Amino acid sequence: MSSIATNIQERKGGTPALMALAISAFGIGTTEFVPVGLLSSLANDLNISITLAGLLISGYAMGVAVGAPILTAATNKMSRKSLLMMLMLIFIVGNSVAALSANFALLLVARFITAFSHGVFFSIGSTIAADVVPENKRASAIAFMFTGLTVATVTGVPLGTFVGQTFGWRATFWGVAFLGIIAIIASAILIPATLKQAPPSKFSDNFKVLTNGPLLLTFAITALGYGGTFVAFTYLAPILETITGFEPSAVSIILLVYGIAVALGNTMGGKLANKTPLKALLWMFFIQAVVLFVLTFTAPFKVLGIVTIFFLGLLSFMNVPGLQIYVVQLAEKYVPSAVNVASALNIAAFNVGIAIGAFIGGLIVDSIGIIHTPWIGGVMVMGAVLLTFWSSILEKRGRI
Repeated sequence: MSSIATNIQERKGGTPALMALAISAFGIGTTEFVPVGLLSSLANDLNISITLAGLLISGYAMGVAVGAPILTAATNKMSRKSLLMMLMLIFIVGNSVAALSANFALLLVARFITAFSHGVFFSIGSTIAADVVPENKRASAIAFMFTGLTVATVTGVPLGTFVGQTFGWRATFWGVAFLGIIAIIASAILIPATLKQAPPSKFSDNFKVLTNGPLLLTFAITALGYGGTFVAFTYLAPILETITGFEPSAVSIILLVYGIAVALGNTMGGKLANKTPLKALLWMFFIQAVVLFVLTFTAPFKVLGIVTIFFLGLLSFMNVPGLQIYVVQLAEKYVPSAVNVASALNIAAFNVGIAIGAFIGGLIVDSIGIIHTPWIGGVMVMGAVLLTFWSSILEKRGRI
């Protein structure tokens, strides 16, 4: 009876907190990915190349990678509710500066600073989401929080693209800053002040995360598996315009289709990863790699291209809950006092993957052509398949 009462109490307390986290994730997800639909507009307005404009995505990702582990460790003793609200304040300021940017350099700096809020938010948010639900629902809880990120790809990114194409890209960043205001209000109202505080970690504990073999292997899987998609996704709008032959006005609609698939995939990924995350991840990555290879051949055809992009969306975020909960599980086993830092480093790994993928994509666009971005992204994801298989073998032998 006591365990049932505890679970009911956890669910009652957990739902509002998860809602607030999802709302904040929606704003953060919108600002991360909205430049994908605005690359052409940004490049034309700022008189830069498409490849240079792509740095707004890879530069943001590097900001997350740099800021996440450092700020998570530095704010370890801070109230988690106060920290989340402070992060959204950074988010609001960063997007406001982006909207006011007079040149590409300032816009890039604004994106880099805004990214600091992203990494810490998702690392802390993942541990909060896992703490406020029963043990067997942790991956689903993390998936629910990331629903905000995926809904951003369904509505925020296409809407931001439409606003940017209609009123100019600055209007998009002002709109995203307003989303931050809504998120900070939601956090103030819905997140309880009595959240369980993570145990304080020592610097030596944080160092253990960086020297732990199973965790480092998982970070590599995250970077390759998640980042591989961004070799092509970063340049999805130019692919749709130059290879498939769609008008720019149709791109936002196709991004909506992609986003719907992302939302479905994220939910499915959370359910699949609740019991055996590693096994689920192996199949997710394999199918994801196949879809990327297929896109190389279907991109020139409108119907087949959209169908392939739908499946790419379905798989591109499906691995997120499994990767994040697997890192939390490993950290709880090997470095329980530094779970937040391990979670932050995995968020950093996601974004290192994005940065690498976007950078490789830029090289491909400038050298052999944009049509080759999907299959090269597939090769990157196949690297994650091999590492996940290796990790599974180590787990079966009791080395993890």
